Amino acid sequence: MQTIRFDNLELEADSSVLDMGCGEGRHTIGLFVDQRINAFGFDLSIKDLNIARERLKDFPIEEDNNSSCLFGVTNIVRLPFLEGTYDAVICSEVLEHVDSPKESIKELIRVLKPGGILALSVPRFFPEWVCWRLSKGYQQMPGGHVRIFKHNTLKKLATSEGMSYISFHWAHGLHSPYWWLQCLFWTSRENSFLIKQYHKFLVWDLMKKPLLTRVLEFILQPLIGKSVVMYFRKPLND
Repeated sequence: MQTIRFDNLELEADSSVLDMGCGEGRHTIGLFVDQRINAFGFDLSIKDLNIARERLKDFPIEEDNNSSCLFGVTNIVRLPFLEGTYDAVICSEVLEHVDSPKESIKELIRVLKPGGILALSVPRFFPEWVCWRLSKGYQQMPGGHVRIFKHNTLKKLATSEGMSYISFHWAHGLHSPYWWLQCLFWTSRENSFLIKQYHKFLVWDLMKKPLLTRVLEFILQPLIGKSVVMYFRKPLND
């Protein structure tokens, strides 16, 4: 299940997209397989990148799909790409982990082509605040979240660097209760029957996409959507 809406990236057939902090590759693979876009996923975790490469093998690739899908290791504040390399840049659920969101966004903008779209997503303030209140362990786990973003804080990080704000939406309304349960039963979460059942429900929803959960997701997103997603455009060169 993608957090970023690919239609909002305004991509053409030969576009190249950077998925920075790609993790296990859900957006990168989706862009390549479903959208036939040149997708480049980068992350610091070699373990996650290896999982992404293995997952890619499970997807049927059409013979006439001439686009590329590549994965690699790099640091978000030291991207090894020339200025204006990519038609669009995705950074999904990453900025809450990094030491310097401002420097990270500067680098993402640098490698984005003029006129290109930057898509940012982070955990939404209220659902994340509930997680922090429920569990100290959630806050303190290695590689975890080091900050909570308010809506305007994320928006200003990009607009203060000259980006034009386009739009936003929420995502994953059904996921917030799952993480609240994880935090509520943090020390016993791996053996919790309730958490296991809710996880099965989420997997079932992902695979079957029934009308009932689509309606629930639509209703819950504005109320308790786990993520907020924003889109910005890089100004054209003068």
